[in-house]
Parts: sequence; C-alpha cells; structure tokens
Amino acid sequence: MSQLQISESAEVNAPAHRVYALLADYRHGHPQILPPETFLGIELEAGGTGAGTRFRLRSRVLGVERTLRMTVAEPEPGRVLSEADVASDLFTTFTVDPLSGGERSRVSLNTRWTPQRGLPGLIERFVVRGVLPKVYVRELALLADVFNPEHGSPASHH
Repeated sequence: MSQLQISESAEVNAPAHRVYALLADYRHGHPQILPPETFLGIELEAGGTGAGTRFRLRSRVLGVERTLRMTVAEPEPGRVLSEADVASDLFTTFTVDPLSGGERSRVSLNTRWTPQRGLPGLIERFVVRGVLPKVYVRELALLADVFNPEHGSPASHH
C-alpha cells in the first residue's frame, strides 16, 4: 500500500525560536500541547530536549490505546523537528517558519506512514483521515494558547 500523509498548519503569535524551543522540550513544553483526549502521556527514555530524545507516547483513538516508541531528530535545527516510531515507518515533522518580521510563526505538522495491508489497512486509512487532522488542529490550537498573553506567555520566561 502507498504511504498516507496528514498535514495541518497554523499561525502562532510568538517568534519561531520560542515556538521551536517549546516543541523541542519533551519534559515540559511539548507535553503542554498534546490533546489530553488523544494523548495519554509522554514517558521519557533518554534525553529530553531535541535530537537524541527517546520517548514512549501513549495514545487513544476511537477507544483503541497504543504505545509508540519515538526517537527525535533535528533535520534542520531551529526549524524542523522530527519524530520517528522505532517499530514502523511512522514519521512526523514539526516545521516552524518565521512570519511578520519574526514576531509570529507558522507551524506545520506532517505525518506519513504506510498503513497495514488488507481490510485493517483500509479501516486504518479511513479512521486516520477522519481523526488525525482534527487532532492536529487541536494540538496547534493548544500550542497557540501557550503563547496567548492571557495565559502568561512563555515568551516572557527565559
């Protein structure tokens, strides 16, 4: 079967370097943006910031729980962060580009993988196409909320 790809993007009211730093922080930053109705938690195995980080990610989609073991890389440090599942070809990138002279950012999430073969793969394609874009829209909204001045912007913390 061919690979499936899901992408979403949104603007965030924060400089790209601050957004990237939050995404790359798997101890405190990244967990803040995971929709709790889908992602049940991150358990660090190694590292914690950027490349070399390894973690377990527990998720629940349509009542089915899964645990993924992910490794983090930085193909373009400061701009592109990637997560790869050690047991499959599941691969997600977070790309952060500056906007408005650097005051705002565009964040893009892109996941690709090869679904299973046969009927399970058809079901997986159907479910993922219907669910994952909504999860990513929610994740990007949570990211934007972190930098909302009413929330106590981390942009003011060093």
